[in-house]
Amino acid sequence: MPPSRILRYSLFASLYFAQGAVFSYYTALNSLYLRSFDMSMSRIGIVGALAMIPFVLKIFLGMLSDRVNLLGLGYRKPYILIGLVIQTLCLLVIPLIQPVQQYGLYILTAFLLMSGMALYDTCTDGLALDTTSQAEQGTIQGLMVGGRALGMVVVAAGLGAVADRSWPAVFYILAALSLLPIPLVFMARESARPAGQKFEWSAFSSLVKPAVITLGLLGAVYSLVINAASQILNPFLEESFQITYTQAGFYTAVWGIGVVLGGVTGGRLTDRVGFQRAVKGALIASLAAILALSFIFSPQMAWPLAALFGLAYGYYETVYFALSMRLTDPRIAASMFSILMAVANLGTAIGVGLSGFLVDSIGYRGTFAVIAGLNLLALPLLPIIFGRSGQRTAQAK
Repeated sequence: MPPSRILRYSLFASLYFAQGAVFSYYTALNSLYLRSFDMSMSRIGIVGALAMIPFVLKIFLGMLSDRVNLLGLGYRKPYILIGLVIQTLCLLVIPLIQPVQQYGLYILTAFLLMSGMALYDTCTDGLALDTTSQAEQGTIQGLMVGGRALGMVVVAAGLGAVADRSWPAVFYILAALSLLPIPLVFMARESARPAGQKFEWSAFSSLVKPAVITLGLLGAVYSLVINAASQILNPFLEESFQITYTQAGFYTAVWGIGVVLGGVTGGRLTDRVGFQRAVKGALIASLAAILALSFIFSPQMAWPLAALFGLAYGYYETVYFALSMRLTDPRIAASMFSILMAVANLGTAIGVGLSGFLVDSIGYRGTFAVIAGLNLLALPLLPIIFGRSGQRTAQAK
C-alpha cells in the first residue's frame, strides 16, 4: 500500500478513534457517572438529548467547511484541529462540575464538547468525501466505523477500572487521547478541489430528491433505535446484576469488538452485495439483536448478546454511512453529508431522550422490546430509496 494511502487511512482511523474514545464514555459510562450522583434516568435522557444538538446542526458546520478556506490553511484541516482542541478543553472542565447542583452548567459543557466533536467529525467526513473513490466508499466507511469502535473497545476496557477508583482520571485520559490525531492532521495534505467539486448553491437541489429525503428518514430511524438501546444497556446490567464500573467497561469492550467486526465486514459486504440487500440485512439484524437484550437474565448471557448487538450496530451504521456517501453531491460534499448525518443525529437525540423516559415508565426490558419494534418503521422507506428514482440518483454521482 502506498505511504500516502497509509497516512490517509491512519488519519481517518485516528480521528474516529478519538471520537470513539469519547463516545465510549457517553455510551458506557456517562449514565453510570450521573447515576452516581443519584440523577434520574429521565434527567440523564435530557442530558443526552441536548448534548446531541450540535450533531443535528452539523449542516451549518458543513456549509462553513465547504465554503470557507480558513486563513488560507484549508477547507478541512483547520476546522478539524479547532474541534479537537474544544473537545480536549471541555473534558478537562467536566470534573470541576457538580452535575446535580450545576445541572445547567453540565449540560452546557456537554453541549460545547459535542460541538467540538461535531466540527471535526463533519470536516473529517468532508475530507473523506473529497479523497475517496466510489469503489472505496464501503471500505473507508468500514474503516472509520471500525476505528471509532476500536476506540470504544480500548478505552472502555480500561476506563471502567479507572472509574472505580477516580472519575476525574477518566476525563483526563479522554482529554489526552483527543490530542493523538493532531500530528497526523498536520502531516496530511489537503489538495485543491477539482472543478466539478467547487461549491455551488444550485447543488442543494439534490436534497429535495425523494431518495435523498427518504434516506435521511432512514438515518433517523436507524440512529434512534441503536443509540437508544446502547444508552440503557449498562444501567440495565448495573441495576439488574449489580455490576461494577470495571465490569461495565468490559461489557462495552465486548460490544465494541462487535461494532468493529460489524463495521469492517459490513463495509466490504456492502461493496459486494449492493446497498439494497445490505440495508435489509442490517434492519433485520438490528431488530433481532435489540430484542434479544430484553432476554438477558444473567450476567453470563450479557456477553454474547452485547457482542451481537455491537455487530448489528456497526453493520447498520456502516451501511447507512456508505449509502449516504453514494448519494452525496461532491459540490457540497460536507454540507450534504452533514445534513444526512444531522437528520440521523436528530433520531439519536430523540432516541436517548425517549429511552430514559421509557425506562422510568415501563422498565428496561419493555423499553428494549419497544425500541426493537421501532426498526419496522424503516420498511416503507426502502422502496423509495431503492426505486427507479433512487437508482438514478446513485448512478448520477
